[in-house]
Amino acid sequence: MRVIRVDASTATILLTEAPAPKLRDRQTGEIAKDAVSGEALMTVGVVFIDEGDSSLIQVTVPESGVTEGLTVGAPVSLPGLIARPWESVFNGQQRHGIAYRATAIASGAFPVPVAQAG
Repeated sequence: MRVIRVDASTATILLTEAPAPKLRDRQTGEIAKDAVSGEALMTVGVVFIDEGDSSLIQVTVPESGVTEGLTVGAPVSLPGLIARPWESVFNGQQRHGIAYRATAIASGAFPVPVAQAG
């Protein structure tokens, strides 16, 4: 499937859910692992605000990419953020969505507004 790079350079990203292990199987509690490195994966909830629009999204991050000291409600950065469209059939129902992944999550800052000439 196609991978789409997400330009977050002008966005405000706020942490809404602390990092938690991503589950591969909810019944067994098995933690999801990266297919290439085998590293455990984490999910974080964020609100992504850009150009007046906002979206609540879940982002998958490798465990080593989670920075200590993250605070819910605080701005964060998501280097290497990508979006990957997906679709599947579950119990006869067609499902689809967008999966988000980043190489890390770190404390960020609120963007500084650019003064407009005028």
